[in-house]
Amino acid sequence: MRAEIEQIVDEIKQGITLLRRHLDWDRANRRLLELNALSETQNFWDDPQKAQKLMRERQSLEDGIKAVVESERDLADNLELIELGEAEGDPSIVAEAEAAIDVLKDKIRERQIESMLSGEADGNDTYVEIHAGAGGTESQDWANMLMRMYTRWSERSGRKVEIMELHDGEEAGIKSATLLVKGERSYGFLKTESGVHRLVRISPYDSSARRHTSFASVWVYPVVDDSIEIEINESDCRIDTYRAQGAGGQHINTTDSAVRITHIPSGIVVQCQNERSQHKNRAAAWDMLRARLYEAELERREAAANATEATKTDIGWGHQIRSYVLQPYQLVKDLRTGVESTSPQDVLNGDLDPFMEAALAQRLGGSSGEAIADID
Repeated sequence: MRAEIEQIVDEIKQGITLLRRHLDWDRANRRLLELNALSETQNFWDDPQKAQKLMRERQSLEDGIKAVVESERDLADNLELIELGEAEGDPSIVAEAEAAIDVLKDKIRERQIESMLSGEADGNDTYVEIHAGAGGTESQDWANMLMRMYTRWSERSGRKVEIMELHDGEEAGIKSATLLVKGERSYGFLKTESGVHRLVRISPYDSSARRHTSFASVWVYPVVDDSIEIEINESDCRIDTYRAQGAGGQHINTTDSAVRITHIPSGIVVQCQNERSQHKNRAAAWDMLRARLYEAELERREAAANATEATKTDIGWGHQIRSYVLQPYQLVKDLRTGVESTSPQDVLNGDLDPFMEAALAQRLGGSSGEAIADID
């Protein structure tokens, strides 16, 4: 067997091992047996909502277990064909089996991505909130660059972006912005981007052409759909209206159409200004608040399970998740996974998939060396 195919086989085996680990193989098989037995009980459908939730869990487990079993079987069958072809001196059999193994590699990669995005809200649309750190114009310009980066990533991946809220900087850039990213598994991919992002470059706003370091924070939280119930007492909220700023026509800039809602118990603040109507902005802001409260609940669950480290911290030194260095050298490095790119312009134009995939793999308990990007 050729060395190249041997390497692919090793990568496939590693991928299958990771899928087994993510499923918690023995627990998954026991749970599937329990769900199969439950689904056959006489009163199973007495509570339709609970039954549907259990059936979705059952289907997810079935799909995961089937993918592992079929992958192991296909790999074994094709390895046998390679041995047979080599023993009989038939290169056509060997070539056919090697081609099938190459296809299997791609299937394993797709399955790993699916397994990484199997969380409760991973399939939902998402909000991306960006805030400039201290540093005035320089940090505000960096926040604007990040907004463009996530917009480009969304467009490249076939997603749609709406600007829900935008506060321009005094001279350039933005103080803050909230994007709504619509598309399959938007939250699942973007959730790993929450944290502080650091930029090092020669400032275009410094007449002495000195190198500056700037920070901006990114906060990602899922759009809450109708299947997720979030209770909010309106008495716990303060609602303010104000005049919107930025593009949008004469009406949007001359009436108090923008809406800000403050959830007093949690301190969470959301705001929306993208609609002409105050009524529509108010409705959108309520949706954003529900999403923020749901994200906070997800975070509490993850913290309780020790799944992730808290990433929403001070916007400054020591808290960043990724560094983007434009001068004196060219490098983007994720400080959580070690994934690097020597082409910052590509990253700032939306080439974020390698960073997202490695961060997702790390959340599942694999090291950065086990990221799915290695199966290429």
